[in-house]
Amino acid sequence: MRRSKLLKFSSVLTAMLAGAAAALMPAAAHADTACATGPKLVPSCGVLWGAAAGGFTGGPRDVANQGWERESGRTATIFHTYHKGDELFPTRAEIAMTGDAAHPRVLLTNWKVAYGTTWAAVARGAEDRRIDAFAARAKAYGKRFFLNLNHEPENEVRDRAGSGWRASDFAAMYRHTIQRLRADGVTNVVNVVIYMSNEQWMAKSWWKDLYPGDDVVDWIGLDAYANAEPGYHHDLFGGVLDRGGFYNWATTRHPSKPIMIAEWGAYHREYHPVDKSAVYNSVLPALAAHPAVKAISYFDTKHDATGDRDISIDSTSRGLASFRKLAASPLFAVNVS
Repeated sequence: MRRSKLLKFSSVLTAMLAGAAAALMPAAAHADTACATGPKLVPSCGVLWGAAAGGFTGGPRDVANQGWERESGRTATIFHTYHKGDELFPTRAEIAMTGDAAHPRVLLTNWKVAYGTTWAAVARGAEDRRIDAFAARAKAYGKRFFLNLNHEPENEVRDRAGSGWRASDFAAMYRHTIQRLRADGVTNVVNVVIYMSNEQWMAKSWWKDLYPGDDVVDWIGLDAYANAEPGYHHDLFGGVLDRGGFYNWATTRHPSKPIMIAEWGAYHREYHPVDKSAVYNSVLPALAAHPAVKAISYFDTKHDATGDRDISIDSTSRGLASFRKLAASPLFAVNVS
């Protein structure tokens, strides 16, 4: 009887100590079980981690992303891809990547729905058959996924009457497409409007006209890059979020919308490797100071569209070590549900 009481007391004491230890453990340590995405894929805590690897190579994006995950040390929860016009997507590779139970991922796909025509034409209904065909595929796919329509529209604005590419035409195209998808019964699309982190665009008189409206926007996105070399846009992660007043605009004008950094990266000139550690080391403090940011997705390429920028994470060994340390943060342990 005495031995039984002693065992019972020992069990109670062990449970009490375990509870006390759990209470003292940082919240981030529980992120892998406590943080999960909701109906609009907004994480209950933490930040979604993602990638678009293999850009401008012509190689399979799924293969590139899997290699990037091995190199970075973490599964890219967001799998970022790009499509245009009548391309058939989600593709088999996208379906397989986001159906891998051992590596849970959610699709983020960019679609240039106006490819071959104009924003104004889409807004008038000229591409409704294209939209309806995609709607059928989206419903068949079944899973919730992120959809962006024509990311970085600033680059394509032609601010003259009748061009079909004015900022207001973009907003109308976006509204029409989302409303058409909803009318077609699509309920698993979470849409993101994605801007460019470049102060020259926010200074344009037409920039504010790009926004389609809170009723048709689920997330506000940004493509944000930092130059690791002294010179134009030499900055840390927080600087690219604040560039042109973007973060302040998004959080004050549209406070209900989570922010996604749909593309980000640190770059240097090709063949002039520079340690990017300062940028990577600045990410966690910047996210703490910018709590509306709920997702970040790295764009990895050795050779970008400008022809002279290396945005890869492994251009130097020190930079890669710093990136792997960032990727290991419990902040990014979010379950896709």
